[in-house]
Amino acid sequence: MKLLHTKLPEFIKKMQVAAAEKGKKPKEIKIMGLENLRSAKMQSLRTGRIEHAVGELAALDNVENLELIVIPRVPETMQTVIVKGMNKDGKCDKAVLEIVNILHPTEEAYLLDCDPENIDDRRPIIGNH
Repeated sequence: MKLLHTKLPEFIKKMQVAAAEKGKKPKEIKIMGLENLRSAKMQSLRTGRIEHAVGELAALDNVENLELIVIPRVPETMQTVIVKGMNKDGKCDKAVLEIVNILHPTEEAYLLDCDPENIDDRRPIIGNH
């Protein structure tokens, strides 16, 4: 399954390389939304599509830097919360599992400064990805 997934550090590196190498001058890319992940695997096909989009924007002469923001597609997500009580040896003495719904801002919150005519929505309809 290695070929079907891109590990998180590799994903980040691919985006940085695309931003730096696809234009006339290297560009910085700020990646947000992945800060709390220690490890993850991304779909390789989607990684390639995102890498292509980063390169496409980096190649524009009027673009100075890039932002890549990862947000949930469904704005309300249910998360498991694990609360662990650790002893002096660093071992877990007791754990409690809970749940919490998190209401995330949608893409509109991040696109307020962008002209709607300049937004190219390439997402498939929900359920078709």
